[in-house]
Amino acid sequence: MHVFVTGGSGLTGPTVVAELVAAGHTVTGLARSDAAAARLESLGATPHRGSLDDLDSLRNGAEAADGVLHMAFGGDFADPDGMMRRDRTAIETLGRAMEHSGKPFVSTSGTLVMPAGRETTEKDEPDAAGIAGFRIPGERACLDFAARGVRASVVRLAPTVHGPGDYGFIGMLVATARKTGTSAYIGDGANRWPAVHRQDAAVLFRLALEKAPAGSVLHGVAETGVTFKSIAETIARGLDLPVVSLTPDEAAAHFPSPFMATVYGFDAPVSSTRTQELLGWSPTHPTLLGDLEHGDYLTAPAS
Repeated sequence: MHVFVTGGSGLTGPTVVAELVAAGHTVTGLARSDAAAARLESLGATPHRGSLDDLDSLRNGAEAADGVLHMAFGGDFADPDGMMRRDRTAIETLGRAMEHSGKPFVSTSGTLVMPAGRETTEKDEPDAAGIAGFRIPGERACLDFAARGVRASVVRLAPTVHGPGDYGFIGMLVATARKTGTSAYIGDGANRWPAVHRQDAAVLFRLALEKAPAGSVLHGVAETGVTFKSIAETIARGLDLPVVSLTPDEAAAHFPSPFMATVYGFDAPVSSTRTQELLGWSPTHPTLLGDLEHGDYLTAPAS
């Protein structure tokens, strides 16, 4: 299969591109810079110059491919409406280029769209008023193409897709512990975070492209919920720092922003049982706490 990929040079994207190439697929990746193009070439992919705002480039990439994997997402988090519009427009452009073709179209979202406080599944409705509600219009835009002759599906990734070189939520948490001299959690730390290793997520994306039925909602989750206190305690042991509990007000000042404090206090356990059964996906790589203990999170130079 010839796959057009957006976001292939980001944090998770290179592992996904490598997985697709290793499985025998041909990959063309959207590249908005020389560095991104070079990274894609090093992985065995062909760069396609453009950006999410270059709709002609997106359209041309999708039309020339046998399937599309959309992972790119960005913008100013101070303007979630702007990020939502940008993502939805890109998804609509890609999908229209594949209408009535039967081609696979896999778009990316996050499990933080789900309601808080209970374990949710792929069949539960996302929470439009929740912390990541701005991702939901993109989900719906992609899934709408299932009724328009596209094998459309959505992969919701866990908030932490962990692995070497991670500069996402967990990497930021480690950096904050180093900067402040304490490893912190909020309240009793019982809030739960789903997690998935980057290699396992890459396999899921490949399987979704290869065989996910039209209209599928898939959860990229290997661990349903890791307590935030256990994450903070593991970081504290590894860095030989004290672990502390913060009030929500204290957390807003401790973490990089009040928004990040809200994210780190979010209780969002999510099941992937249906996804695993539907696609035969079986995560096999290290757990989040295992990665914290034995990976490069606590040994890499501070940045």
